[in-house]
Amino acid sequence: MNEKHVQQVMEIEKQAQEIHDIAVHEAQQLPILAEQDAQTIVQKALSQAQEEARKLVSEAQAEEEVSRILSQADEKNRQVEALAMSNFDKAVAYILNRVIGKE
Repeated sequence: MNEKHVQQVMEIEKQAQEIHDIAVHEAQQLPILAEQDAQTIVQKALSQAQEEARKLVSEAQAEEEVSRILSQADEKNRQVEALAMSNFDKAVAYILNRVIGKE
């Protein structure tokens, strides 16, 4: 009976050693896995930041383009108004001359 107990104790110690070895191996893998996860998170954050920066630059360029187009349209409107006023003055003068009989 004593030898049976010794065998059981040795088997339990063997199982305990195997469990310990597995735990040590897993513990050694944790920093590696944590580093890999951290790198993945950093890369994802970097990609998102770059995409957001591209969007902001694109929006800023679009706003600048809209501003430039509006500025050009305003200038064109001023030119058309000036030409219209010039033609209006000529038209009024022509009508007045017609009314008073000069033409």
